[in-house]
Amino acid sequence: MIYFISDTHFCHSNIINLCDRPFKSTSHMNDTLIHNWNAYVTDHDEIYILGDFLYKGNGADANKILRRLAGKKYLIRGNHDKFLDDPEFDQSLFEWVKSYHELEYQKQKLVLFHYPILEWQGFFRDAIHLYGHVHNSGKDPEQFKRLAVLGPRAINVGVDVNNFFPISIKQILKKANS
Repeated sequence: MIYFISDTHFCHSNIINLCDRPFKSTSHMNDTLIHNWNAYVTDHDEIYILGDFLYKGNGADANKILRRLAGKKYLIRGNHDKFLDDPEFDQSLFEWVKSYHELEYQKQKLVLFHYPILEWQGFFRDAIHLYGHVHNSGKDPEQFKRLAVLGPRAINVGVDVNNFFPISIKQILKKANS
């Protein structure tokens, strides 16, 4: 199975307040996100992380968390993924790290990017755009207007709008085609 997730912000205490996350502490948030991830993803699955995996931590923190997470992990770089530049970070924990990726699944093109984009490769041929970055800011009326312009084939895979779980390719296809 293929899964997607974004904006976990492991080790980021302030994200709990900024996004009204239901966690008592950073360790509670980290442990819950890890538990939820592993409840869906197995070591035989692929998971695409669309940025902002870890916020306040360093390379060693990223290594420790990634080793607890199941699946073959691919990272689309987000604006807060500074741990990638830490010499202590073990790059082999990701299959690859990119800024942008196009994925083909059963003749369906998916465009993966950390940020929501207005028009993407294959937009006029029913390609699906997966993004993160905006967390749950779609609750804000002004932000909701901006995001609504993207249409139903642009899907936020961030944890803040997906009950803190990864989202499967099957769920993505169902959402995009409903």
